[in-house]
Amino acid sequence: MNSDFAPVLPIERVSSGPASAGMPAAGLKLLNRERAILEFNRRVLAQAQRADVPLLERLRYICIVSSNLDEFFEVRFGDYLEAARRPGGGVSEHDLAEVAAAAHELIDRQYAVFNQEVMPALKREGIIILNHAERNEAQRRWVDRFFQRQVRPLLVPLGLDPAHPFPQVANKSLNFIVKLGGKDAFGRDNSIAIVKVPRVLPRVIRLPQELTDGQQAFVLLSSVIRAHLEELFPGRSVEAFSQFRVTRDSDLAVDEEDVTNLRQALRSSLTTRHFGQAIRLEVVRTCPADLSGFLLRQFGLPEAALYRVDGPVNLVRLNQLIDQADAPHLRFPAFEPAWPRDLPRQVSMFERLKRGDVLLHHPFESFEPVVQFLREAVHDPDVLAIKQTIYRTGSESVLMDLLIEAARRGKEVMAVVELKARFDEEANINWAERLEAVGAQVVYGIVGLKTHAKLLLVTRREEGARGPVLRRYAHLSTGNYNPKTARLYTDVGCLTADAELTADADVVFQQLASLTRVRTPRHLLMAPFSLHKQMLRHIEQVAEAARAGAPARIVAKINALTDVPLIEALVQAAQAGASIDLIVRGACILPAGVPGHTERIRVRSVVGRFLEHTRLLYFRWGGSDDQEVLYLSSADWMSRNMFRRIEVAWPVRDAALRQRLIDECLMPYLLDARDAWTQHPDGHYERVGTDGPSAQQALMLRYASAS
Repeated sequence: MNSDFAPVLPIERVSSGPASAGMPAAGLKLLNRERAILEFNRRVLAQAQRADVPLLERLRYICIVSSNLDEFFEVRFGDYLEAARRPGGGVSEHDLAEVAAAAHELIDRQYAVFNQEVMPALKREGIIILNHAERNEAQRRWVDRFFQRQVRPLLVPLGLDPAHPFPQVANKSLNFIVKLGGKDAFGRDNSIAIVKVPRVLPRVIRLPQELTDGQQAFVLLSSVIRAHLEELFPGRSVEAFSQFRVTRDSDLAVDEEDVTNLRQALRSSLTTRHFGQAIRLEVVRTCPADLSGFLLRQFGLPEAALYRVDGPVNLVRLNQLIDQADAPHLRFPAFEPAWPRDLPRQVSMFERLKRGDVLLHHPFESFEPVVQFLREAVHDPDVLAIKQTIYRTGSESVLMDLLIEAARRGKEVMAVVELKARFDEEANINWAERLEAVGAQVVYGIVGLKTHAKLLLVTRREEGARGPVLRRYAHLSTGNYNPKTARLYTDVGCLTADAELTADADVVFQQLASLTRVRTPRHLLMAPFSLHKQMLRHIEQVAEAARAGAPARIVAKINALTDVPLIEALVQAAQAGASIDLIVRGACILPAGVPGHTERIRVRSVVGRFLEHTRLLYFRWGGSDDQEVLYLSSADWMSRNMFRRIEVAWPVRDAALRQRLIDECLMPYLLDARDAWTQHPDGHYERVGTDGPSAQQALMLRYASAS
């Protein structure tokens, strides 16, 4: 079927397996997962150093690294610390020290790129951040007025003494620690004060054009407060100070087995999320040791948890500068997703799907057909029921508004709302309450499992040869029901009226609602039941083909690979002679190219303009078309996805659509020599090239010409 596919990386035919075939993967040392996550962020940071990336986008990549690292410390590193403290946790002090050192090194490099490369380049373009010393007298007067009117009324400096203990400092909030000289109003020597900065204040303020001599000049809120610190402590001198920010463990601790209403329990827990265990402390590079030591003691942190940064303690907030800057030439050119060519606008979605499936490749193709599919279902009097999973849809969502409208119109609406979608809990709780208020049936998935599957199922009454019949239509996706991220993430969705596939989707919804045993889906793979087993089965089929000298090929495009049984199966298949390509955007703990183990495994990562998010799995175990299968999936190859989440994967059975996916989602990424990185056996990555083909750019050009 895919004659163009195999020659890219030829499949070697062997008369018998190599001598190492069947060797257990136990002899292979896997990579450290936390180091792999940090290594991914090195690749993201490298985007900020590319001359072919517009300057404001380079700054945005720096912000993305900061956001990623915040989540790393909030979620991953907290668990890692706990494992290191627990006997038998599998994490040694040496492991912990290595990860901490790698994090320090990455953050130091990030600030070096920010200070030495990106900001000087922006200055040459007339976009500058002015500190107090660089501001002229007119600019200082303007900043002073801004401080007095907009900032000062919201600040409440807190002097510390036994009656004024160290305050609760919220996760990732901006604060100042100040060392004061002299005595307070009561004649005492308490010398330490804390200034908490409200989140409602903008972190980046643009100066009026008439004060900037043709430049676009910005001041940071931290610089504004720093310039006026003494005013907050009249009668005392400021001897030393520093910005600081603490990152806390932000996993919500809810015992699902011991609550009667998960929604209420999570809503209660949201109020305490900002005050979890401290994990990381950031201060400016010039912070005196006595002040940083004082803070470490207050938060119960070791010296290794202290990060001295050469600039603002929260680079994420510089997104506000990017948004305010008037410089279109310093941003990526606008890209408008194409309307799918095989989906005529004037034809009913239901009529079109009766003729066959429609694939949607985002962001190159528009997400609007998904919205139109649901909108048509809502307004069609023949549609009786709508069922949808909700994972990350955002605080504002046209899709959720449409579900609410469907319930108001009397349709049977079932929403599987995942309340534990990290950092989206509050938005999802709000949507659940709004849906319940109009009579929709809302369930929260399965206790102990996150519902990560992306399914939308519509049941419609139609005229059949023998009278009315019920027919199902579905949308399945590798990504979320979020029109905003659909413009930024690569994903594939499938609109289908396939009777077998839609019946399987209905089985999933039945299971999530009733909790009873239902028939096993015939084509849809579902975690935690069949997905992991079937992936292992396919890998073994490929291994057996390799041992027999038949074509044996695996190509997996996923976001992460950390599941050990799948890794062991891949290694054994490679040792048997199979050719394996893994396109893993983020963390991959399987080392490629290790002699005796993974010579036939190649691992690459693509980091470009869009976030690679598609999960696509290709297996070939012979020469005929029935010895090949390609799946789209909501799941990464991680143990949590396989055993602690509700996930789905489905085969693309139409040969033309299968070939299209190979041509668009696999081949260009295997050939990419601009945005791709290859992994070395020690886990570090090297960019393939800088002036070769780019998969994302090629797809943008293809779809731009199509539209």
